[in-house]
Amino acid sequence: MIIAPSLLAADFSRLAAETLRTARAKADWLHLDIMDGHFVPNISFGPTVVKSIRPLTRMPFDVHLMCGRPEILFEPFANAGADHLTIHVELGDNVKDLIWKIKSLGLQVGLAVNPPTPISSAQPYLSQIDILLVMTVNPGFGGQSFIPETLPKVQQAAAWRKEHGLTYRIEVDGGINNATAAECARAGADTFVAGTSLYSQRQMKRAIEKMRKAVDKA
Repeated sequence: MIIAPSLLAADFSRLAAETLRTARAKADWLHLDIMDGHFVPNISFGPTVVKSIRPLTRMPFDVHLMCGRPEILFEPFANAGADHLTIHVELGDNVKDLIWKIKSLGLQVGLAVNPPTPISSAQPYLSQIDILLVMTVNPGFGGQSFIPETLPKVQQAAAWRKEHGLTYRIEVDGGINNATAAECARAGADTFVAGTSLYSQRQMKRAIEKMRKAVDKA
């Protein structure tokens, strides 16, 4: 089980302090949502911000590129200290080359699928990736409600993984709290991105512990 707080929900005026708070709360990864204002209708932050917080923690940096041209950001984020780069299957014919480029930088590869996109679109790439990110909200904004209709995608991803003996992690992102994390765990997810439900808590360590218990029970 991996708990990955999403820095998008943190206090942007205190990003260094929020990064340290996340590390002290014993999170497994730090999830970093990168938005370009084109692929999604919002803008977040870039490699310079990631580089500035990289010395503060050894947590793996899980960088989710919600970008129309992610390839121009691969090297900058690799140099900034990213450990994983996730691109979107909605980029179509470019996906194969993008996966190769991420691998050539020595980073783990994630592939994200948006709620309206069939999970079958990711199937050709499953043997080439480390993380399959099932978006459980439409990307671009934090604080959205979980879309329960995405759960069959998680189930299918878990079935394919077992059927073909693959090892990719199944990550979920969007509206994740203790209850929805448990639902996703029952469907087969093992990696949970949570923003508002964790950063809104004064005692994040306790909030993460509660989420772990909910997932374990599920």
